[in-house]
Amino acid sequence: MIKKLYADTEERMKRALETIRKELASIRTGKATTALLDGIRVNYYDTMTPLSSVANISVPDPRLLVIQPWEKKLIPDIVKAIQKSDLGLNPQADANVIRLPIPSLTEERRKDLVKLVRKLTEEGKTAVRNIRRDSNEALKKAEKDKEISEDESRKAQEHVQEITDKHIELVDEMMKKKEGEVMEV
Repeated sequence: MIKKLYADTEERMKRALETIRKELASIRTGKATTALLDGIRVNYYDTMTPLSSVANISVPDPRLLVIQPWEKKLIPDIVKAIQKSDLGLNPQADANVIRLPIPSLTEERRKDLVKLVRKLTEEGKTAVRNIRRDSNEALKKAEKDKEISEDESRKAQEHVQEITDKHIELVDEMMKKKEGEVMEV
């Protein structure tokens, strides 16, 4: 029962980390990356479809994304979807492709993005701590129901804390890395 709880705790914390990683990847840093467009959805035959499923996205240089839709008639829909997003980017379309220049970030915008990074990582840490709380409650319930001894419960809670500390440390590393990317000129 305890080993299963450890595995479950670890798995849930890894999913929380992956969510944070995806959210951080969508934050614009001033360098072109295809992850910027992960949240963009396009109307494709009356279905909202991820942009990456209807077009090829490439990064020919650090300040430019090129989007090449598989069907040319999608170009206006893709341009609209990018303009509606909160990325603040200005797509330039021609007959075959959409060019998306990535402007440099102002100092003020960089500071705002660092605040956003910190907020997202703090939410991630909270999620990890909530998973720890759930695991500890399960251990206390098992102890109360006489499924495990008090010593086993205490040792298991210490191990859950170690797992938690490890994941909090990983969140902090992600935060530092992303802050460095955002502040890099």
